[in-house]
Amino acid sequence: MSLGDTVHYLLVGNPLSNSVISTAAGIARSTGLISSKTTPGSSRSVTTKNMANSLPLWKLAGNNLYFVRLAGLSGATAVILGAYGSHRKYPDDKGELRGVFEVANRFHFFHSLALAAMPLVRRPAVTAPLMILGMVLFCAPCYYRAFTGDRSFSRLAPIGGCCLILAWATMML
Repeated sequence: MSLGDTVHYLLVGNPLSNSVISTAAGIARSTGLISSKTTPGSSRSVTTKNMANSLPLWKLAGNNLYFVRLAGLSGATAVILGAYGSHRKYPDDKGELRGVFEVANRFHFFHSLALAAMPLVRRPAVTAPLMILGMVLFCAPCYYRAFTGDRSFSRLAPIGGCCLILAWATMML
């Protein structure tokens, strides 16, 4: 079994994911988002977009697979920083810096997952750079402040937050 087959099983091939996908497809069919037709002699509904059901997600990514790889690197970094941050002592006694760290790490994880979905958006060349820039400008100053107590880069966090908002908004285009 190859790595791609393993990832496909973990994401869409296991019974839990399969039931979630089937439920979502049923909802999409009932609301008219996906058209369906019934094959003759069968009561089973077949969607007109069978290609998406037969290809593993990593193949559907096509030329945008590097966003998925970058998301893997970002997620691994978030895990490393999360482990480091949860086991260290912070310069303050009030717990404020631990809170800053937890916000940075949470945003880092969420946006790493969102980065993995970039092949699914209509304009990944617009959305992904905004997402990456937002993660760097928001999470890095927060991590730096949490680990050192120094606020000198904190003014970059709102700019990063605006980039993240824009990245999410461009998914609607």
